[in-house]
Amino acid sequence: MMMRKIQLPFTQTQKVRYERAIERLQSLSSTVNSDASVIVTDTIPVNHEDAFLKGHGTSEVDGELLATVCGVVERVDKLVYVRTLRARYKPEVGDIVVGRVIEVAQKRWRVELNFTQDGVLMLSSMNMPDGSQRRRTSVDELNMRNIFVEHDVVCAEVRSIQHDGSLQLHARSHKYGKLEKGQLLKVDPYLVKRSKHHFHYIESLGIDLIIGCNGFIWVGEHVEVRDPVMMIDGQKDDEMISSSSSTKEQSHTPLETRQNICRIGNAIRVLSNLGFTVTVQVITETVNLSNSKNVDIHEMLCSEFHVLVAENEAERRREKRKK
Repeated sequence: MMMRKIQLPFTQTQKVRYERAIERLQSLSSTVNSDASVIVTDTIPVNHEDAFLKGHGTSEVDGELLATVCGVVERVDKLVYVRTLRARYKPEVGDIVVGRVIEVAQKRWRVELNFTQDGVLMLSSMNMPDGSQRRRTSVDELNMRNIFVEHDVVCAEVRSIQHDGSLQLHARSHKYGKLEKGQLLKVDPYLVKRSKHHFHYIESLGIDLIIGCNGFIWVGEHVEVRDPVMMIDGQKDDEMISSSSSTKEQSHTPLETRQNICRIGNAIRVLSNLGFTVTVQVITETVNLSNSKNVDIHEMLCSEFHVLVAENEAERRREKRKK
């Protein structure tokens, strides 16, 4: 976790409480990661009698292993490397990403991904609305705007990284595709840690949460995913059309759901402002804290709630360390 200085109109009391909470967090962090944080030219302690592999952010000079970047020392078996903090998004194949369509081109969509280059989603890499697995035709190309248009928010997976650094995406599963009835938030990519699960359903609130590895986070109304492949054989086209039209008629999002989306969104904004790692557990705890303290949605962005979140995180880490 990386704390940062924030510019908020603190009262003197709030300022003292916030600084005290940050000091507690830093002391707990330094105790757990003793000497793990390094800056450029710092010596990284290693046992030279045992074989080790120099990884990213390290260099051997005069028999000593030195750090060439600022960050945290990580060790995986014999590999020693420095994980940089506050770095840009570094894509890996298989990453779950959330992006915004910025162009509909020939047989492809260009997607903004909070990266140095835009992602490319080919028509051939897209799951067709009817779920059929077939060769894409010129008719499919003409109907591309029926799938995605500019400014649509989409979820996809990184398929490959090209030599020029551009990202090839694919969305060949029913869990990927267009995202609607929600809001898109942006956090620094280093606040999102890769995990086995980036799709979350907060059942108590009826909200879908997709934490993209690229720092884009989607908070939206829960959608029951229906895999077209699993549809009953023999379903008539007119039945499918009537079903889709009835879905469009029921496009109204309940007020309570919209309030939950805004509350979760503000919780993510507060965590981002404080520089805390964004996980579904921390987001849920922040939302529960706002409810327990009777904090209105718009008041979550005020100074007092930032202080409460910092104090709550310090207490949570202290209890975790005791266990």
